[in-house]
Amino acid sequence: REAPYLFMDPAGQYFVMVPDLQMDGPAGITWGDKPTPGKAIPLDQFFIAHPDKDNAASINAALNLGKNILFTPGIYHLETSINISRPDTVVFGLGYPTLVPETGHPAMVVSDVDGIKLSGILFEAGKIDSPTLLQIGDSRASTSHATNPIFLYDIFCRAGGAAAGSTHTFVDINSNNVVGDNSWLWRADHGKGAHWTSNKNANGLIVNGNDVTFYGLFVEHCQEYQTIWNGNGGRVYFYQSEMPYDPPSQEAWSHDKTRGYASYKVNDAVTQHEAWGLGVYCVFTSAPVISDSAIETPLAPGVKMHHMVTLRFGGLANSGINHVINNDGAAVITQRIAKVN
Repeated sequence: REAPYLFMDPAGQYFVMVPDLQMDGPAGITWGDKPTPGKAIPLDQFFIAHPDKDNAASINAALNLGKNILFTPGIYHLETSINISRPDTVVFGLGYPTLVPETGHPAMVVSDVDGIKLSGILFEAGKIDSPTLLQIGDSRASTSHATNPIFLYDIFCRAGGAAAGSTHTFVDINSNNVVGDNSWLWRADHGKGAHWTSNKNANGLIVNGNDVTFYGLFVEHCQEYQTIWNGNGGRVYFYQSEMPYDPPSQEAWSHDKTRGYASYKVNDAVTQHEAWGLGVYCVFTSAPVISDSAIETPLAPGVKMHHMVTLRFGGLANSGINHVINNDGAAVITQRIAKVN
């Protein structure tokens, strides 16, 4: 399903077009030689949110009345979570509106229901540590959404960079059949609040649901695993990840007798998972640290990883990544070279 978009009809009326779901259809755009098939939702079915006058309470009240949400640009400081619970709700952002949780809660919680669509939103960690910024379903989620998936379009997250902020995880996906289309989940390596102890963030994405798919997943600088995949049937088409620049020591960035953390971790219990085009990079600037592997997966016939690459862009000598996947693949570690006069 292509992302929703705003348009004006010949009479000057605004609508949000929600393109139709396609199953095993042709690749590429749908609007090359004819209009995109889909449903045009009149703008009066949307609550138009403004950062200078709206908060979680007013947005949740509109959602409870059956409205979709259109966020205008700006920064929304949220006193509690925005709760999306009605099937097929559209939450649409113009100009990447920024949602900031201020009291240690998730910025947005999506119920385990069919067809919810989130598009064009930036979630930013607040000063009080949140368990996650975006939660899709909860630990009880078990419904199949195969015929009407939950979609996440252009969903970005950050901790630090604009201001100090912390969250354990950027995005938690507990529901089945979620589709992500372009997500960048970023712990800041520069800017305000960018320091090992000030913008704390363990993981970028944790997937517990089954049959979750991502097209274009970018996860960077988290302090432990960047991505953890616990559900079966996951698929990723293009993964880009840079490890944190700033582990203060190897001791601080190790676990279970393993140096560092892999970027992409598939749980040992997973039997079906497939990914294409994975790049994991490193630039360690605070201490000479090593990650033993960029990617960790179980050795199961149904777990297939295609076209993987690691690269050391720079950083301190005697730092880098020792293996591409598990214990395989050459190291990218630059040794210190003594000068000879």
